[in-house]
Amino acid sequence: MSVMVARKKVVRKWEKLPGRNTFCCDGRIMMARQKGIFYLTLFLILGTCALFFAFECRYLAVQLSPAIPVFAAVLFLFAMATLLRTSFSDPGVIPRALPDEAAFIEMEIEATNGTVPQGQRPPPRIKNFQINNQIVKLKYCYTCKIFRPPRASHCSICDNCVERFDHHCPWVGNCVGKRNYRYFYLFILSLSLLTIYIFTFNIVYVALKSLKIGFLNTLKETPGTYPSMSLTVLTVLEVLICFFTLWSVVGLTGFHTFLVALNQTTNEDIKGSWTGKNRVQNPYSHGNIVKNCCEVLCGPLPPSVLDRRGILQQEESTAQEGSCPRGPGTQEPPATRGPGQAQEGGVPAPAVSDTEMPEEKQRTPGELPVPSPDAGRAEH
Repeated sequence: MSVMVARKKVVRKWEKLPGRNTFCCDGRIMMARQKGIFYLTLFLILGTCALFFAFECRYLAVQLSPAIPVFAAVLFLFAMATLLRTSFSDPGVIPRALPDEAAFIEMEIEATNGTVPQGQRPPPRIKNFQINNQIVKLKYCYTCKIFRPPRASHCSICDNCVERFDHHCPWVGNCVGKRNYRYFYLFILSLSLLTIYIFTFNIVYVALKSLKIGFLNTLKETPGTYPSMSLTVLTVLEVLICFFTLWSVVGLTGFHTFLVALNQTTNEDIKGSWTGKNRVQNPYSHGNIVKNCCEVLCGPLPPSVLDRRGILQQEESTAQEGSCPRGPGTQEPPATRGPGQAQEGGVPAPAVSDTEMPEEKQRTPGELPVPSPDAGRAEH
């Protein structure tokens, strides 16, 4: 007989989200699609620290202090934790408007601007919003079909509007916005300290080795043994990596420290929103460095509005044709049968004993059949 088997497939919201993002771990991890430079960042940090812990740290712990590798490990773990937190989190993506919402916004815009004559350019779609007695313009996003909140911008790489958009950072493989900016700042700050730390103690390591046998004699040692190989090849490699990384990372940290003190974003600084020709005062600044730093780095972290792991819909499917054996005297549920269908669908009827057949044949016309006790028990 035909057996109906219901199968439910749960569809999460992250599977249907627009934009150019990749998701892992059932929507818990969110990143940009371009992740090649992020892997390079991991390789440089892990490789440099692995060489430092494997070679220089052991020598420095014996010659100077065992606290040197401990402090380096703390900086390394903190930098990796903040990097992964920045890369794997939602930066503050704003959901796109639903079709009904987009149609309603279009009606509002048409009612406000009126009918534009053919051949003329329509006026810009903006709204004026007041913040701290300062007029701020809310711009319309033609991709997301929404009026962007203050300080939000559309990222062309991830194809999403991000709240308090700072910039898209390929080194972390994600946008930097309202929900992960503090972790990004802590990452570059800890990475700067870690780079300075490794660079400094690499120089100390070279100096200590040179005091014993001389700098030139140390460099002239034949490579192949553990001390000479670590000094001539690996230590020099670490020093070069740290030297070139030092300027960029420390400079970037100083720039973002300046922005945090002013409560300003990289996007606003590049566009000159508060320091350009308009000379408009920044309405988001408290006029105090401590208050600005507390708001940016210590303020409440808003939850994600995407609800990536929310259930979007449940798809039901039915399966297959097959035979279902039944025991004698069993029936289908009454809800699945209509009147007069008790013996249909291939279900065998209850067996009638041979002793009842003669009585049934001998009934006179108009006489009602009388069920026997055995038949009643068979039915139950």
